[in-house]
Amino acid sequence: MIRRAVAKFHRALCAKRFLGSSALLLLLSACGLTRCTPDPLPRAQFEALYETPLNAPEKGLRVFHLGHSLVNRNMPDMLRQFAQATARAHEYESQIGWGTPLKSHWEPGEEVFGFEKENAHPRFRDVRSALESGDYDAVILTEMVELRDAIEYFESANYLHKFASLAREGRVDTRIYLYETWHNVNDPEGWRARLEKDRVRYWEDGILRPALAYDTQPRPIYVVPVGQVFAEIARQIEAGKLKGLGKVEDLFAQNEDGSLDTIHVGHLGNYIAALTHYAVLYHTNPMGLAGKVALYDESEVISVASPEAITQIQGIVWQVVKNDPLTGLARQ
Repeated sequence: MIRRAVAKFHRALCAKRFLGSSALLLLLSACGLTRCTPDPLPRAQFEALYETPLNAPEKGLRVFHLGHSLVNRNMPDMLRQFAQATARAHEYESQIGWGTPLKSHWEPGEEVFGFEKENAHPRFRDVRSALESGDYDAVILTEMVELRDAIEYFESANYLHKFASLAREGRVDTRIYLYETWHNVNDPEGWRARLEKDRVRYWEDGILRPALAYDTQPRPIYVVPVGQVFAEIARQIEAGKLKGLGKVEDLFAQNEDGSLDTIHVGHLGNYIAALTHYAVLYHTNPMGLAGKVALYDESEVISVASPEAITQIQGIVWQVVKNDPLTGLARQ
């Protein structure tokens, strides 16, 4: 309640009200909220940033993933396997937590829940040393969900801008991506409805456009549109057109007691997210990639779906990615 009230005062301050209140300024300073998010970059200027596509990579990439459990350990390694299957020497490191906002990864005084457990593997690297090193061809960032809360209380645009700036200070040609994720499958607004609406109202208008507005000469931050891929897959499932999948919940994992995990996807969901990353990063149609993948620790090789379903899913991924101007691909 206190944080919500402070957030309201902060919005008022940024709207140039209560400017004479020194007590309010002290309160906001104590809460770390004195930095005002700029007005979003005008829509026309925002769209113009993406008119010139990126060049397709000529070799394998080294990638850094920053985020939370919707990144997890399996998805980035599936991406590595896809690149390796197409003769690309893909490397990656990551830093993740549980439900972690970008702010908590940045601020030393903020706790990253689950840090020790989630980063206890050889692919972990501290995010600051990683980005400052200049080692990475691409940096992929994502924000916590519930996304609307992240925007309101955790300064999503500000911290996206901070991380993008740090990565570019380390290496000027690093490609920066925002991983568009999803929300709870039992959301009262409807899972597909949220996916369709959230891209513009939160990912673009709430995070990307304000983040880009910090700079007088903004540079694009591209999008890995997993949310939009899931929206199209949900549409196909609801129409009865996706073989072997009867409901969107089939994409999600189960809790230890057998109940539905409403936010974390299972192996098929991770496979779809990794396919989308592969298509975006390498500008390559994922059609023909195997439907069998190893888990990150190579403890098990799994088949995620039937060959027919895999073919359909790969086609959906490519259609969404190649027609999304924010992915950086040339429009086809």
